[in-house]
Amino acid sequence: MGTSNTVKDEFATDGDDTSGDPPSNSSLFSEGEKVLAYHGPRIYEAKVQKAEYRKKEWRYFVHYLVSWDEWVGMDRLMKHTEENVEKQQALDKKQGVEKNKSGRSTQAKPKSSTETKLEKEDPKNNAAKGKKRKTNSGVEKDNVSVEKLVKIQIPSTLKKQLVDDWEFVTQQNKLVKLPRSPNVDGILAKYLEYRTKKDGTMADSIGEILKGLRSYFDKALPVILLYKKERQQYHDVVLDNISPSTIYGAEHLLRLFVKLPELLAYVNIEEETLNRMQQKLLDFLKFLQKNQSMFFLSAYEGSKVSEGSTGKR
Repeated sequence: MGTSNTVKDEFATDGDDTSGDPPSNSSLFSEGEKVLAYHGPRIYEAKVQKAEYRKKEWRYFVHYLVSWDEWVGMDRLMKHTEENVEKQQALDKKQGVEKNKSGRSTQAKPKSSTETKLEKEDPKNNAAKGKKRKTNSGVEKDNVSVEKLVKIQIPSTLKKQLVDDWEFVTQQNKLVKLPRSPNVDGILAKYLEYRTKKDGTMADSIGEILKGLRSYFDKALPVILLYKKERQQYHDVVLDNISPSTIYGAEHLLRLFVKLPELLAYVNIEEETLNRMQQKLLDFLKFLQKNQSMFFLSAYEGSKVSEGSTGKR
């Protein structure tokens, strides 16, 4: 999979060359230190796992407390001080993040300013969010606890794909060339064929889950799966009653899996059924990973967005 030089640097291994010896005591952050780190429009609590001096600057491999790891520069980190925590809380408040009883941000990754913002822009398509509003009467209950979220472990190579995706759109002003081939419908059909051949029969449960994924994708795409820079493209290509799943491909389908835990939290499903569904979703992700070079683009095309647009979803 092709990636930008920036992202390659972000995920460099211990064997990568460093650029000379670092100045003594020049690193602002040490390994094992608890810090606050910018990620997109938010500030998250994180822990420095590794510090390296590369290309004349310090790079830090941080583990977010929302189960996400990446290399970042000094400009993305802040000391975990009372003053900076207040800054984090102020930003969270601005973004609409709820706090739990301890006063700490829940930081559930699927719940982001994306949903709040795009929900206002396109409320008619947000069926899942509408259900949440009906079932929750108070502001304190507006956020689903992390414990109730379905755990979907995205493979590391697909996590990197998500970072590449973010880099192309928000940093390089590039877009996925549409329509995609294979599109979401095509990928779901290929997976169904794969499972049928492997199992010797087509399980009804697999078919139902794939139908559900397609439905979630079509409804969620314009609401919570697009970056701001992609919205004009969406209006240009999704016309009349065309389903987004016939236009978009693996790049946007993968984004759905970041949001699925919270979306599924509002569905009335028995725990046993939910566990089986979780295993099937993980199997589907492994299928995407196995066919990553076939399903995902290695490069995006230059976009026509204005310079004033931001990369926020």
